[in-house]
Amino acid sequence: MSREPIAERFERDRAAMLPLPATPYEACEKITVRVTSLSLIRYRGNDYSLPTEFGHRQVLVKGFVHEIVIARASEVIARHQRSYEREAVIFDPLHYLALLEQETRALDQAAPLAGWKLPDCFAELHRLLEARLKKHGSREYVQAPRLMETFALSEVSHAIEETLRLGTISFDAVRHLMPCRIERRPPRLDMQSLFRYAPEASSRSGGTGRGANRRPA
Repeated sequence: MSREPIAERFERDRAAMLPLPATPYEACEKITVRVTSLSLIRYRGNDYSLPTEFGHRQVLVKGFVHEIVIARASEVIARHQRSYEREAVIFDPLHYLALLEQETRALDQAAPLAGWKLPDCFAELHRLLEARLKKHGSREYVQAPRLMETFALSEVSHAIEETLRLGTISFDAVRHLMPCRIERRPPRLDMQSLFRYAPEASSRSGGTGRGANRRPA
């Protein structure tokens, strides 16, 4: 029986082994599928969403144990937690906001948004924008949750809450306040232009908006 240390034997064996690949091995199943008109792909009996801009295109689906990754060329365009149910449809609401921004009449009935739990400030912003801008309010509102395509939910929520507190009810205000907290700098809102969006009615919380008595420019 050889008394050669295991470490020395390993080094001798390793010299005869092939080098490791340049990139880590992906332990997944890979298939190419075509995206449906509803911006869904099917994998192992379940449907998964991806951004609507990729409808009718060929994409690569990587099926990991706990995750589904969808890519086009070298770009990852969607990720989902893998479902082991049958005939389930797994939506990411963010994938459909760009389309709903153009078709706002479907906003309240859109299946991808069903059950989407957002902080109360989102609904309050939506209500106040519709009160001021009527049919255009929903289109402006959709731009706010679309910020989550880039920023975290907590960051967007804070910007909306600050917008409601200031009474500057507009997407421009939300967009302006987003980087202020991240970069730790004071907001510089153009109050003359932003107050034209402020609601005339008080919010449901009982407080009166700072622009409650102003008229739109």
